[in-house]
Amino acid sequence: MDLTKKIKQLTEELHNEMISNRRHLHQYPEVSYKEFKTTAFIKSKLDELGIPYKSPLETGCIGIINGDKKSDRVIALRADIDALAMTEEGSFKKDFFSKNEGAAHCCGHDAHTSNLLGVAKILMELKSEIEGTVLLVFQPGEEKLPGGGKLLCDTGFLQSKKVASIYGLHTSPSHKPGTIAIKSGEFMASPDEIDIEIIGKGGHAARAHEAIDPIVIASQFIAAAQTIVSRSVDPTESAVVTIGKIEGGTAHNIIPEKVRMHGTVRTFSNGTKDLIEQRLHGLLKGITEAHGANYTLKYRRGYPAVVNTENETVKVIEASKNLFGENSILEIERPSMAGEDFGFYQEIFPGAFFFVGSGSDESESTYVWHHPKYNVDDRFFLTAAPLMASLVFNG
Repeated sequence: MDLTKKIKQLTEELHNEMISNRRHLHQYPEVSYKEFKTTAFIKSKLDELGIPYKSPLETGCIGIINGDKKSDRVIALRADIDALAMTEEGSFKKDFFSKNEGAAHCCGHDAHTSNLLGVAKILMELKSEIEGTVLLVFQPGEEKLPGGGKLLCDTGFLQSKKVASIYGLHTSPSHKPGTIAIKSGEFMASPDEIDIEIIGKGGHAARAHEAIDPIVIASQFIAAAQTIVSRSVDPTESAVVTIGKIEGGTAHNIIPEKVRMHGTVRTFSNGTKDLIEQRLHGLLKGITEAHGANYTLKYRRGYPAVVNTENETVKVIEASKNLFGENSILEIERPSMAGEDFGFYQEIFPGAFFFVGSGSDESESTYVWHHPKYNVDDRFFLTAAPLMASLVFNG
């Protein structure tokens, strides 16, 4: 039996186990940097397989498989393990709902983790065919700045192993099971966070002329901020400025002293990032001064953009076509404005990140990431696991 058929056969044999592991993890989600029981579960599974591991950070770990064929080649496969601080919904998941209040796997990281554990088992069955070393990166804290990817890279552990290529994937509710979506170059945006405070002068709603209304000022700023992308950013560049949360006021007849706004900026280049930060300050300064108010702006730089290297992208495409045929690959024309801390690895190592279809009506799994009803079609594993395993031999 050739290697491709063997990988697919092993995946089918492990399918129910991967589903079971995912449902266990789904019931016991842990938020970013608090994934202690999740880490213990992962380590127990690696122990069962006889895979040694290192723990460069407090949570998460890196499994190490040394192939029987001696080589200096090192391939890294990454899965994020943290959950979101939210409450889930959805009838399809009722048998394995989160048991941890205020935490839920509504982004698919439970599936990523279970998938990589399945890949680990496949690779151990094929250890005699592996050249060099495979690093299984179970990474904490993808959902929260500064990002577990950054913290792990800061330890220097992966650099010390001289990683040649790194690969990561994400469930995709927008694509059907059995498909892989990828593109070379810019793939996912760099997400920054902004916190703004407008400081006016409180007063009675009936005597607005004696106050400086921060709500009116905030509304003018929000409208003006929408012109940053349309009138200041080069139209050939992709960018988003969104205010997602506003806090202000206590009663219908009181003008508050302050209004707070929280939002995100999505870009692909540092030049565009710098321009948007400058324009935010300019608009806030001009609008608040015109009203006799003040402001503060905290601009927090987020994850770097996910930019796929061409060589690694081609290897994902070739592996997918070899496993599942020409129609399995969906080459994306435009990048996603969502963010991912996989970009930290790509600043150091060649790498590719891709989407694996996980959305279907029959499994209530077409809800967007972070939706309380988010779910993953179990067929996701039949594509994700063999593809990741194959990259060890083709990557």
